[in-house]
Amino acid sequence: MKKIAVLTSGGDAPGMNAAIRAVVRYGIGMGMEVMGVERGLQGLIDNAFIPMNMRSVSDIIHRGGTILKTARCPEFKTEEGQQKAIANLRKNGVEGLIVIGGDGSFMGAKAMTDRGFPSIGIPGTIDNDLAYTEYTLGFDTACNTILDAINKIRDTMSSHERVSIIEVMGRNCGDLALYCGMCGGAEVIIVPEHPLTIDEIVETLGGGQAHGKTSGIIVLAEGAGHADDLKAELGSRTDMTIKSTKLGHLQRGGSPSCRDRYLGTCFGVHAVKLLQKGIGNRIVGIKNNKIYDMDIIEGVAMKKNFDTELYETAQIVSR
Repeated sequence: MKKIAVLTSGGDAPGMNAAIRAVVRYGIGMGMEVMGVERGLQGLIDNAFIPMNMRSVSDIIHRGGTILKTARCPEFKTEEGQQKAIANLRKNGVEGLIVIGGDGSFMGAKAMTDRGFPSIGIPGTIDNDLAYTEYTLGFDTACNTILDAINKIRDTMSSHERVSIIEVMGRNCGDLALYCGMCGGAEVIIVPEHPLTIDEIVETLGGGQAHGKTSGIIVLAEGAGHADDLKAELGSRTDMTIKSTKLGHLQRGGSPSCRDRYLGTCFGVHAVKLLQKGIGNRIVGIKNNKIYDMDIIEGVAMKKNFDTELYETAQIVSR
């Protein structure tokens, strides 16, 4: 291939810029032209193509978000939208596409390949909810952001002898809550894969009090409930002072960690190498600390297994 394009789609994630930078610089280094597509799949339909060069991606590896911007695109799910996207790609002389995003974005990449346009997916989502890869781009940075918030909230909870419920992202996958809850020393971790009853939560907090604990942290994944609702329930069931914090989009921003800059770079280079060979319909990931790729449909269809052993470990060490 002589000309490729790259876009970011769905929710933004730290490390996306590192991946864009790698695609552009490695692609150019291999003798290719590289186009950027602004606002994701919507940009394909709107013909929002911009030529990229070495300087286009200067000073971005440390930046959160995505310089190409991102947007949701219901129109791309239609046959008309996909045909318009491919027509614009061909009008711009593009021969292959790299899509950075989550499973919804991957289905867009598959649709392009099915219509004869080679496309590669790079996993960019803080939720770490894709089963085929051990880590997704942005997860490590989001964990560090959440951990920093837990540390600061714990300081004031300890000072005032209170319990704080910290709601984090994760509608269907509790990895953010699990990893950050364990590393932040949370007394209770609530995830959609392992829901807890109000009685179990009250019992755990009561057990802590019996052992001399006067404050506590509850980490709650958004897919398992809402902090304000749980605060009201616990307030009526215990004599503890309960506070709640929803971290929200704070979790998506910030300078990417070393890990996410590394993954973004390696994922981007691997994706370019695939397109160099004319290969599409693949998604890039990391397994056993090695960058690899697999079929999009097979990868997206894989069911994410919750790490029950890690969850049980977190429960034990939080006592």
